[in-house]
Formats: sequence, structure tokens, C-alpha cells
Amino acid sequence: MNALRTLFLALALGACGSAAAGPARVVSVGGAVTEIAVALGAEDRLVAVDTTSVYPEHLKALPQVGYMRSLSAEGVLAMRPDVVLAASEAGPATAIAQLRATGVPVVSLSPEHSVEALRANVRHIADALGMSDRGRALDLCIAAQWRATQDALPAAGNRPRVLFVLAHSGNALLVSGAGTAADAMIRLAGGTNALAGVQGYKPLTPEAAVAAAPDVILVTSEGLANVGGPTKLTAQAGLDLTPAGKTNRVVAMDALYLLGFGPRLPAAVRDLASALR
Repeated sequence: MNALRTLFLALALGACGSAAAGPARVVSVGGAVTEIAVALGAEDRLVAVDTTSVYPEHLKALPQVGYMRSLSAEGVLAMRPDVVLAASEAGPATAIAQLRATGVPVVSLSPEHSVEALRANVRHIADALGMSDRGRALDLCIAAQWRATQDALPAAGNRPRVLFVLAHSGNALLVSGAGTAADAMIRLAGGTNALAGVQGYKPLTPEAAVAAAPDVILVTSEGLANVGGPTKLTAQAGLDLTPAGKTNRVVAMDALYLLGFGPRLPAAVRDLASALR
């Protein structure tokens, strides 16, 4: 992880390429999108971000345009952007259409959860910012980090069954099936999604929890705090009867780090793989 941060710092200082002239006022919508812009050395161009852009932490001091799924075109335009960098989840669609109708370029990124999509997004953002050289350099840095992560992963063998529980909204708990960021992370880290036969996010039911029979319950740090800690999470009906619940085996990671699929992805996969062993 420290090595990756060193590479990002080198990029910011111009050691991996030189920046060309590009848009001076950038609004970034999406935590991973903002991380990429910072890693490219474009932090000084950011005039506003959304509420999911929480890393590096000091970015919270920038003006905010709200939550990425509920943007107001007027609020974004008030920042007088030359370009809007937008995660695939950014919306609503009407707000994005309104922004484009004004002539402001909106750069939308791939919704896929993969290393290949991350690298393509890096190059896409770099091109939009007039920083193609730095984009190629960051792409190569991430590729090198990913190779190192793959070398560090345990050999294929017993793959623990992992159930991801999303616990960000009051007492309502959701579990993650196929086609989600959590599913991709579990697989990349050498685990088996205990709900691989389900698509998307579904409400957690006692019956589904018991049938999933997870060895590990994966949750975000924010979600774990929301439910009151590991013991209260594993005491939920159904989860208490699973192998993970009986042993209180809960793994928690920062939400953006775990699910963002930003430049820290290789380090996040390695950390998750270590926690699942």
C-alpha cells in the first residue's frame, strides 16, 4: 500500500509524465473518480466534489454538489465547471442530460468492476483532463501493483464462503449477489460469494442467511458501526445460525476502499485476501 502511495505521489509531482493544458475547473462525482483525478495530479483543478469523495480526507473541505445519485444540474453548474467527471452511478439521468444540454462535457466511466475497467477509466479521465502522459504512467503503475498483488494471493484451494452485508440504511440490511462491486471483490480476493446465485442486492432474510452458510461475513466499517458492532451484526436472525455467526467471524473494511474500484484496488484486494485467510 505504501508503494502505491509513493507511485501516486510521484505522479502528482510529475515524475511519471508531464501534464498538458486541460480543463481548469473540474467537478468530480464519485469517490473512485476523484481518487483517480488526485492520483493524476489534478487535485488543484477540482472546484467541487460529491459526498462520496472522501479520500484523501482533506477533499471533504471542497464545495460539494451532493450525493452522486441525486445531483442537481443547477448545483453542479453553479460551480462553473469546464468538465464533469462522473461515475457510472451518477444521476439522475435527467440531471446528466441537463448538464450535457448546456454544453458542459460530462465524462462518464465504465460501470464494470474489474482491474481492466479501472485501468480504462484512468486513461479516459487522463485524456479528458489533457493529462494523457500521466494517465499512461498511472495505468502502468496500477498494472505493476496488480501483478504484485496476484503474486501475493494464496494458491487456489479452499475458498471461504463470504456473505457481504450492506448495513448503511437504518436497520434495513441488504446482502450482495452477483453483478455487484462486493461480489467482484470477494472473487478477486480468493473467496466465494455465498449468494452468487442471486443478482444484485436483496433484503437479508433469516432463510437466505441460513441457506448461504457463510464462513465469513463481510461488511463496510461504516455499516458495522451503524449496526452497533460485530456482536450485534452476528446476532441478527439467520446470521446467528451461520458458521460465520457462530464464530463471530466478521471482516470490516472502509466502504470506498473496499467497493470503490479506484486506484487503491490492488492494495484493497490484497488486504481483503489476507483478512479472509
